[in-house]
Amino acid sequence: MTDRELALYLREAKLLESGTYEITPLTGGVSSDIVVVEQGGRAFVVKQALAKLKVADDWFADVGRNRVEYQALQYCAGVMPTVVPRLLHVDPDVPLFVMEYLGQECVAWKTPLVEGDLQPAIASSSAEVLAQLHIHSWGDEDLQRRFDTRDNFRALRIEPYLLTTGRRNPDLEAQFREEADRLYNSRQALVHGDFSPKNILVSSTRLVVIDWEVAWFGDPAFDAAFLLSHLYLNAFYHRRRFGGDIRLARTARTTYLDALGKKRAGPVRERVARLLLMLLLARIDGKSPVEYITKEGDKALLRGFAAGMLGEGCLDFEDIDRSYEQMLEKG
Repeated sequence: MTDRELALYLREAKLLESGTYEITPLTGGVSSDIVVVEQGGRAFVVKQALAKLKVADDWFADVGRNRVEYQALQYCAGVMPTVVPRLLHVDPDVPLFVMEYLGQECVAWKTPLVEGDLQPAIASSSAEVLAQLHIHSWGDEDLQRRFDTRDNFRALRIEPYLLTTGRRNPDLEAQFREEADRLYNSRQALVHGDFSPKNILVSSTRLVVIDWEVAWFGDPAFDAAFLLSHLYLNAFYHRRRFGGDIRLARTARTTYLDALGKKRAGPVRERVARLLLMLLLARIDGKSPVEYITKEGDKALLRGFAAGMLGEGCLDFEDIDRSYEQMLEKG
């Protein structure tokens, strides 16, 4: 919708009154148009899904994921109420929803990370929230039916991250295709699908997880690996400042696996390791490359590490960490 069309819609929904208002776009996302609407000291956020994502490659997805997102927010609000934004309005017939505006005191965790403010406590809290999401939804047959959204997950994650990266690395393509098929057919817990520092907002009193549009009842290992891939990449970005410091990744991984408990964590651990390596490569060669690693030499280092580990079949975190630390200190 244009701003004028949106304002008319919001008035019909009794969210805007007659009179002046302000609509301000929020930046950073690639899959939706997100704006803050302000009127008379009141503010809220409107999120509208896009059919074509804002990236260089052609990348399309069903706008019905808007409904998936607000249903995931509703579920999580019942489990961990303060961890998600409060919903103010949903409309099953229109690909948008309205939620509380968290204000400027809530900052995406990505911002201090890129600046070098590591904050291990946030890594631990984020991993604990993730583990609780997975534990509460583990094996829930009703959620499995409600979030049977694997085609959406395929369009937003499997194809752009795994299949595209496999095609661009022919020696590993068979591995990526096998993992893509396994993920597509997994059914274990509710998965956020985009659990990264840009979607974890923090303030002095609250940690909030946003952007649930990829939610899917599948393999929880994907969320853990997705978070870890960003923390490993952040360590690479700051390697000349902090050397081989990967404590954030270790903190998040240990917290997550400990919270899951031995029975659940045992089978998940190896899947997390495999997906971590694949996602590290995907953030270089997939459709959504990480924006803060731009030098071709840096890309080659990361590509060589991830591809080398996958080629060797190394899925032990001690070996992965040791090799990664060595690369950081040399690079």
